[in-house]
Amino acid sequence: MIEDVPGGRPVVESRLAYQGKVWDVRTDRVDLGESGQVQRDYIHHTGAVGVMAMDEAERVFLVRQYRHAVRAETWEPPAGLLDLRDEPPVEAAARELFEEADLRAGRWDTLVDFLTSPGGSSEGIRMFLARDITAVPEAERFERHEEERDMEGRWVPLDEILASIWAGVAQSPSLVVGALALDGARRSGWQTLRPADAPWRRPPSLLD
Repeated sequence: MIEDVPGGRPVVESRLAYQGKVWDVRTDRVDLGESGQVQRDYIHHTGAVGVMAMDEAERVFLVRQYRHAVRAETWEPPAGLLDLRDEPPVEAAARELFEEADLRAGRWDTLVDFLTSPGGSSEGIRMFLARDITAVPEAERFERHEEERDMEGRWVPLDEILASIWAGVAQSPSLVVGALALDGARRSGWQTLRPADAPWRRPPSLLD
């Protein structure tokens, strides 16, 4: 297998260029040895988790949420930031599934880990596969706010999701990566799945 090589180059100088509500932007001067020193601006992120919740009919629960940066309502798996210090990723995923989809899962597996944009962001995302799904009783459901308040939720067959990706009409990175990984896991007879608490080479977090 090919394998990413962890470890950073020496940082000569680092400063906070912008402090945001959800993530920051940092400016670092990095020593590349013989290649000299370079300036790199990047989003310093908390990291995130996403959930491909699948039922026995191989349907996946998706939400359609407004994303202002791309001026579109995108279909995505339930997901959220790792913004609570020391919260295990699988617990964060279960929280997001409860809050965004009104669902709980009896079985959790790690599906895939990926970096959203390593050239300019430290965001790492872990996608989980959630199965043995049950609905949260209406009286116990989370009250959603802001962009999440009116978002639509829908069970969609995995093959339909894949067709939408191939057609270029569903482009959310968590959906594209999650659906392709889920299809690969299905084709392998679920042999590619890892335990829910599998080691994660997660990038440095905003909370570190």
